[in-house]
Amino acid sequence: MPQANSAAVAAWTAALVLFFAGPIRADTPIGIWETGESHVEIYRCGEVFCGRIVTLDEPLDDDGKERTDRNNPDPVLRSRPLIGLDLITGFTRGGDNEWVGGTIYDPRNGKTYKCRMSLQEDGSLKVRGYVAIPLFGRTVVWTRAE
Repeated sequence: MPQANSAAVAAWTAALVLFFAGPIRADTPIGIWETGESHVEIYRCGEVFCGRIVTLDEPLDDDGKERTDRNNPDPVLRSRPLIGLDLITGFTRGGDNEWVGGTIYDPRNGKTYKCRMSLQEDGSLKVRGYVAIPLFGRTVVWTRAE
C-alpha cells in the first residue's frame, strides 16, 4: 500500500504545482518558441525578459561535434555551446503585447542587434532585430512550441 500512497501524493503535488503556477498566459512571451532553426525559451530574468537556445534542429557541426558559438567576435567565447546560449536579453513591456529595449544575438554572424518583440493575434511572436532604428532590420516570426 505504500506505493499507492506515494503515487497519490505525487499526483496531488503535481496538481498543486500546476494550479498555483497556472497556465502560460497568452499575453506574455514566456515559454518555448520555435524559430525555424531552434527552440528558444523566453523567461523572466529579474525585472526583464531573456531567452536562451534550448534545442537546435542541427545540434552537430559538419565534423560531428556539438555546435559552438564559433562566429563570436570574442575568441574566448567561440568554444561555448550554442545550446544554453543566451540569445535575447533586457526586454521590458513596451505596451500591449509588445516588449522593447532588448537585444538579440545572432550566432550565425556573431553580431548583437537591438530588438523588439510583439505577440500577434494568431499567437505567434514577431521578433525584429535592427541596427540604429527599426527601419533597418529584419523580422522573423516565431511560433509557440507545443
